[in-house]
Amino acid sequence: MTASSTPSTAEELRGAGMRVTAARVALLDTVRDGDHLGVEEIASRVRARVGHISLQAVYEALHALTAAGLVRRIEPPGSPALFEGRVGDNHHHLVCRTCATVKDVDCAVGEAPCLTAHDDHGFAIDEAEVIYWGLCLDCATARSSGSP
Repeated sequence: MTASSTPSTAEELRGAGMRVTAARVALLDTVRDGDHLGVEEIASRVRARVGHISLQAVYEALHALTAAGLVRRIEPPGSPALFEGRVGDNHHHLVCRTCATVKDVDCAVGEAPCLTAHDDHGFAIDEAEVIYWGLCLDCATARSSGSP
């Protein structure tokens, strides 16, 4: 691997101290190819790539990948856990109140953690998690046109 090349999924797993398996490679690639996926959807897509994998194995792998910093788990209130491959940049999320679509949004201003707490209570803050709530374009259009 040259200094300018991107590491393969297998190399990233090894670099994180994880054993490389076809299921883990497929799972990490699936999360990165998707857009804020739930566990059931991830399991379905991984099964399409590699065949059978239990839901428990998917949960365990997602936990390990999250702990290794290779995927990010988000939990918008009232929603099941979602996973994404965009990590390490402290971005935030937009969530539609009607259809629950989730989209990434970069930090509004400044460097991470993007927000300065009025009183940090002695914490060394290194991340801020912001969720913007509203209506996506499709739902806002449907609402304004009187569609259900």
